Amino acid sequence: MTSLKGKRFVVTGTASGVGDATARRLLAEGAEVISLDRNQPTAAVSRHITVDLADEASIDEAIAQLEGDFDGLLNVAGVPGTAPADVVIAVNALAVRHLTEALLDRLNGGSVVIVGSSAGYGWPRRLDAIRDLLSTDTYSDGLQWFKDNAPEGNAYTFSKEVTTVYAQMMGLGLVDLGVRINAVLPGPVETPILADFEESMGKETLDGVKDLLGRHATPEDIAKVIVFLASDEAGWINGQALAVDGGVSGALATGLFPDPQI
Repeated sequence: MTSLKGKRFVVTGTASGVGDATARRLLAEGAEVISLDRNQPTAAVSRHITVDLADEASIDEAIAQLEGDFDGLLNVAGVPGTAPADVVIAVNALAVRHLTEALLDRLNGGSVVIVGSSAGYGWPRRLDAIRDLLSTDTYSDGLQWFKDNAPEGNAYTFSKEVTTVYAQMMGLGLVDLGVRINAVLPGPVETPILADFEESMGKETLDGVKDLLGRHATPEDIAKVIVFLASDEAGWINGQALAVDGGVSGALATGLFPDPQI
């Protein structure tokens, strides 16, 4: 595997769960990690900048504190569907777009990775609405669009549909900049917010997934894929949404199991 020693990565959500595991894996491979999170990470990151991804001004303040160029932006932070709907769409989708596009000219030959969710598998059914949201110009415009046009159902699911489409739409558009962008779509992961997902998606549904696979994913399962996509080893992978869910999404896509009601 290509060495990550000396490379610089901005990573959101480093204080817990998948973000923490991602930061630790990057550090173990010799990379420099600049952390963006509301909370202080426990990993020995190179620098931490406190940010509230539900607040556009806070994101801009964090961006202003970032120095130099980077080899990757790893958008790991997210909130579950138990949070208010406008916060869910702001953090899980609009902040991802805002931060990514603010740093594009500083990712020289770098990679953007977005942690989406296998819960966003239904994006083709709402593609027109997702395109409308992504056609807005700014974070605040996107938030207003959501307030005016919020689709029925779980805001979390819609937010992850948006980032799945965003990664796929942006792939070719970033080629001239030498930047790749991909999404990782986990299923249930054993993190501190798993209980929130059980509440918002149904514990019976998530327990059913666990029974099928024998376990939920660990944060490290997902972090390995994130770091791979950020590395030069994945240099010809671009504009993809990669399910990392033990096989459940494949079973759903081929009709082996009915769509879960989440």
